[in-house]
Amino acid sequence: MRVPDQKTQIVVVGGGAGGLELVRKLGARYGRKKHDIILIDRNLTHIWKPLLHEVAAGSLDANLDEVGYGGHAVRWGYRFFQGSIESIDREHRTITTAPLLDERGEEVIGRHTVRYDYLVLAIGGISNDFGVPGVREHAMFLEDRPQADKFRQKLLNACLRTNHQHHTGNPDARVRVSIVGGGATGVELAAELYNAARALRHYGLEVFDETKLEVSLLEAGPRILPALDEVLAMTAREELEKLGVKVLERTQVVRLEDRAVHTGDGKVIPSDLIVWAAGVKGAEEIKTMSDLALTRGNQIIVRPTLQTETDERIYALGDCASCILPGKERPVPPRAQSAHQMASLVFTNLVRAQAGQPLKEFSYHDHGSLVSLSRFSTVGSLMGNLVGGRMRVEGRIARMVYMSLYRMHLIAIHGWWRGITLIVIGHVNQIVRPRLKLH
Repeated sequence: MRVPDQKTQIVVVGGGAGGLELVRKLGARYGRKKHDIILIDRNLTHIWKPLLHEVAAGSLDANLDEVGYGGHAVRWGYRFFQGSIESIDREHRTITTAPLLDERGEEVIGRHTVRYDYLVLAIGGISNDFGVPGVREHAMFLEDRPQADKFRQKLLNACLRTNHQHHTGNPDARVRVSIVGGGATGVELAAELYNAARALRHYGLEVFDETKLEVSLLEAGPRILPALDEVLAMTAREELEKLGVKVLERTQVVRLEDRAVHTGDGKVIPSDLIVWAAGVKGAEEIKTMSDLALTRGNQIIVRPTLQTETDERIYALGDCASCILPGKERPVPPRAQSAHQMASLVFTNLVRAQAGQPLKEFSYHDHGSLVSLSRFSTVGSLMGNLVGGRMRVEGRIARMVYMSLYRMHLIAIHGWWRGITLIVIGHVNQIVRPRLKLH
């Protein structure tokens, strides 16, 4: 029970796009007088997940684009606590965070209990390995900034090694990268790698360029980019193949080994680096966190109001949530625009719940899909009333719309004034900062 003069405590776990937007809105709405808004995340900073492929390739310096939770919290009237959720006690309305350890395994912050009146889970998802042997041991993932930084360092080491081998008489040396999963992440990473490779000769690798790079993109389905229509997917494939990407559709991966990808048709693809970008599921720890109803893929089942099926005081949004709307057979897709729309509805429903008003149901609006092939091209489709449905876009127009998505994200988490200021600063940084981040 809440003490009469005690502040209403709203706890948001996960500082991704949806979670960070939500605490900004809650902080701006309520402030600190009668509410205590708390954001919990294991990291100290936020980076927009659709940018991670650029961080991995070295095309983007995350230090210039990340958002520090501490400073953001002070600005918008909420509190930030660093930690990872370990368990939920629904009876006493508390959550427990796991001990925070440093790189030596020494405890920095002990196990902590946090009370809540309302709890929002925005903990994201992880790549679905579909039970393929060797994935967790031999593949790399792009789920957060540390993983992207790790990939960038391994990529640079491989490029340096290949550059040295060319100097010492091995002209056939190549950097071989296999990307499993032909969705947006896999396609965008493949193109970004060639953009980075073209620039490396200006950073001390005199004989290294895109011809020393071999990228294989493997997709188990009939075509890459299933979220786009067939014409756009074919356009993207043609652009990738022009760059030098080997696109392998209808190719199922059955096993990974160190430096090798085994496919269902018996082929073995030698690989210096393997990236797994196939599918999304909930994290394994969700199963032991509480008794919330879950899907087979560990996603939290929510009602159309985005309250969990098990507890009306607990909400879930983004990749960790499974929301099947009335009249639909499949859940809302795990996309950035879904998280943004869910965050808006959770904010509205938290306000209405505290006012004793009936909650609203979620309505997903598909605004289309855009895929950036680095500076080479952009393809996608937009949903709009002006065209009466879906409209294909390519080239500069598509690139402009793609870039506007990030600008909208900045405004969503910073507000209009600061968001526009950061957009202007971003344009200046593109001119003055190095093309590649190699450290």
